[in-house]
Amino acid sequence: MATTQDFATYIASLPRILAGAATLFRDTEGRVLLVEPNYRPGWALPGGTIESDDGETPRQGARRETAEEIGLDVEPGRLLTVDWVRGEGRPPLVVYLYDGGVLSADDLGSIRLQEEELLSWRLVPRENLTEHLPGALGHRVLAALDVLADGAGTAELENGHRVG
Repeated sequence: MATTQDFATYIASLPRILAGAATLFRDTEGRVLLVEPNYRPGWALPGGTIESDDGETPRQGARRETAEEIGLDVEPGRLLTVDWVRGEGRPPLVVYLYDGGVLSADDLGSIRLQEEELLSWRLVPRENLTEHLPGALGHRVLAALDVLADGAGTAELENGHRVG
C-alpha cells in the first residue's frame, strides 16, 4: 500500500517544466506593445512566470504580470498560442499567450512601467517584430497575430513554430 510519503517522493522525482504567461496588446494601427527588460538583452511581451506553487493559473499569471509590469489590470482575452520551448541550460518552458485586445490612446497613456524590471516600452509593427523578438518569441508573436487574423482557435507551437 502506497503512503503519502511515497507519493510525495514520486512527485519530487518527476521532470520539471517551467511555465510562463504573457499578453499580446495592439494599438489601433495593429502595432504590438513590447517591453524592454533590464535583466536581459532584447524585448519581450508583458508577462512572466506563473506562480503555480501559489495555485496561480496561466490566465491569472498573465493578468498579474501585466498589472505589475505595465500597470494595466486587464482580463486576458482568448488563448492565442501555447508554445513548448525546449530548454537550453534550463528545464523546458511552456508559454501561454493571451489576447490583450486593442489599446486606446488613453490606455497607452496610462502605462506605468515596473521600474525594478523594465526600462521602456514601444509599439512595433508586424514587419519589425523579429528584429526585436528573436527566435521562438518572435515566431510565437507572429503565430498569435495569424490566429487573430484567421479568427480561429488556438495555435499549438513548438519553439515558436506551428505543429499539427
